Amino acid sequence: MTAKPGTLIVIGGHEDKDGDREILKEVAKRVGGGKLVIATVASHEPKGYFESYQNAFAAIGITDLIELYVNERDETLSANTQAILEGAAGIFFTGGDQLRIASQIGDTPVEQAVRQLYARGGLVAGTSAGASVMSETMLVRGTSAESYRIGDLHMAPGLGLIRDVIIDQHFAERGRIGRLLGAVAHNPRVLGIGIDEDTAIVIEDDRFEVVGRGAVYIVDGTGVSHSNIAEGGREEALSMFGVRLHVLASGNGYSLATREPLAI
Repeated sequence: MTAKPGTLIVIGGHEDKDGDREILKEVAKRVGGGKLVIATVASHEPKGYFESYQNAFAAIGITDLIELYVNERDETLSANTQAILEGAAGIFFTGGDQLRIASQIGDTPVEQAVRQLYARGGLVAGTSAGASVMSETMLVRGTSAESYRIGDLHMAPGLGLIRDVIIDQHFAERGRIGRLLGAVAHNPRVLGIGIDEDTAIVIEDDRFEVVGRGAVYIVDGTGVSHSNIAEGGREEALSMFGVRLHVLASGNGYSLATREPLAI
């Protein structure tokens, strides 16, 4: 019998670490008393990241934490590095540069261990850059706070823990609706998910629920009837007809299978 996959918690960044800690409590609930790996791989200078999560999780009773940092890819071949993930109940990818996560651990024993953790029912969580890297294709760079201009978008392969979606974070705070529309325009089969700060989606069984104080924006290009993404000149503003948009707040759900909001 195939084991049921675990839970993904995808966070828009700047999750509360000092107050109610609603999102961190969702993480804690799913690791129980097990070991939680804090992966600071996304940061070029990780000092202080691990300690901030140690303090935040200790306040809600999670004390079995260990840091995973990879400065160079060859460190993923080390037995000591691989041992960090042994017996872990979950892994939490912190913020920084999502390209650094994919380039340092992609197609390595560390990535394989993360996949095995998830496949056996464990938790994989990520915030900010750690959120973007969850999808097959991830947004790397693109101008925020203005309409999308054709050519102004950089994407790269992610870890692919979620299929057929692309994720953006710090969403409303940095005005990223334009670049998410641009990403969906490149391939309307892919569902765009924009997540505000201190907000997360908890994904289980091809559906998710929103938690936190902000909103989650769903850009669905299934019904797009026109786009100038292929014919438009570089720096020309994007036009796209028939885009479907949902805005979900805490307690709302969404089916990734049927692409419909859910009343929870």
